[in-house]
Amino acid sequence: MEQCDLIDAHQHFWQYDAAEYGWIDDGMASLRHNFLPSDLYPEITQAGVGGTIAVQARQTILETKWLLELAAANSFIRGVVGWAPIAEASFPALIEELASDPKLVGLRHVVQAEPDGFLDGDAFNKGIGALAETALVYDLLVVERQLPEAILFVDRHPNQIFVLDHLAKPRIAEAELEPWASNMKELAKRENVYCKLSGMVTEADWRHWAISSLQPYVDVALEAFAPRRLMFGSDWPVCTVAATYSKWISTVGDLLAKLSSEERARVFSETAVEAYRLKY
Repeated sequence: MEQCDLIDAHQHFWQYDAAEYGWIDDGMASLRHNFLPSDLYPEITQAGVGGTIAVQARQTILETKWLLELAAANSFIRGVVGWAPIAEASFPALIEELASDPKLVGLRHVVQAEPDGFLDGDAFNKGIGALAETALVYDLLVVERQLPEAILFVDRHPNQIFVLDHLAKPRIAEAELEPWASNMKELAKRENVYCKLSGMVTEADWRHWAISSLQPYVDVALEAFAPRRLMFGSDWPVCTVAATYSKWISTVGDLLAKLSSEERARVFSETAVEAYRLKY
């Protein structure tokens, strides 16, 4: 695999505002400023990344349209996972309009911030049914305790492609594998679900993480999804509280050291291209 073939399937942009980004607490003070394509481009160029997928960080249509504007102006942004009001009656007409932009490849809702049972909601599930009629992916952003709920949710939509963000945020800092591992293996039985190797260093001890602390979680993901349904993501700029962009890429390379070159190519590029139907 040539370096320019690398795809970063998960990164963010934002124009920082304290009210809109309240989740950026004092421990993440380094993230309290703008992060724009001009900031990321030198990073991906140095790391040999050929393209990225920009993922929403605010739950507004304005955010989605802004990301699509950035993608139109910056060719390295190969796709956008935006946000839309999936549970609202206006959603089917709105998604038809949004899906006309070829850079929109998926939608996401910050389910990790919602109360338990959110994914059971009839209105939200009706909206996902409308989404399944398009070619757009739905990114699942849940934490490990929400995995059983996510499994039931996925079962309601066998024709929808799902991508699980950040391995469902396992409790790496506490070195807890169960029940996360068992739930991941169960979810992976659904062939319409892919998974991102992303967001791991920020679930670990930010200052003292090591390959050995991450490897058990990657091994579970490999057993569950195999390289065919795993993809690399940086979670930039959030990852920078625990690792530089290039450090995370090299770390994932080390975590996948036992894979063949073909399998590594799958994780670092081909899975994202397939799942999100990226166009070269």
